[in-house]
Amino acid sequence: MIDLIRHGDFPAPWLRGIRVNAELATEGLSLRYRLAAGQAHLVIPDTATPERVEGLWRHTCFEAFVMGAGTSAYREFNFSPSGAWQAYGFHAYRQGEALAEATAPRIERGTETELDLRVFLPAQVLPPGPRLRLGLSAVIEAVDGSLSYWALRHPPGRPDFHHSDCFALELARP
Repeated sequence: MIDLIRHGDFPAPWLRGIRVNAELATEGLSLRYRLAAGQAHLVIPDTATPERVEGLWRHTCFEAFVMGAGTSAYREFNFSPSGAWQAYGFHAYRQGEALAEATAPRIERGTETELDLRVFLPAQVLPPGPRLRLGLSAVIEAVDGSLSYWALRHPPGRPDFHHSDCFALELARP
């Protein structure tokens, strides 16, 4: 498990931490996000029928940015605890759009006292190459409407999960 780091400009005293586990296999990428917090302070959407939804990052949302090693192209995947999701393809920093053809990820929400979200991205939606660089992140909404931003690493300035500094985990394909 890897700890995500809260962006210093967005306090969240009610959130004790977010841990992520990432495993790359021939079949795809498995992610598990575990959020330790008093859930009474969070806005967590109810589970619903999984569907593609724009703007998930405006509320509680977990994200994976995936880049093939040696390229500037990357993909962004958003996962809501509701089961909603979205996928984008970028050919360079912030230059892209929603992926027209993307297989839905499998999203499972645990029933433990902490928010536990498990996601599986099939191999066909991942960038090609023997190694992948990952930027794992989360946006967490509080009941007062404030947001906190969490990532493996933050670049200087405002939160920017698209920035190359955020792609801090490298995994090799088996």
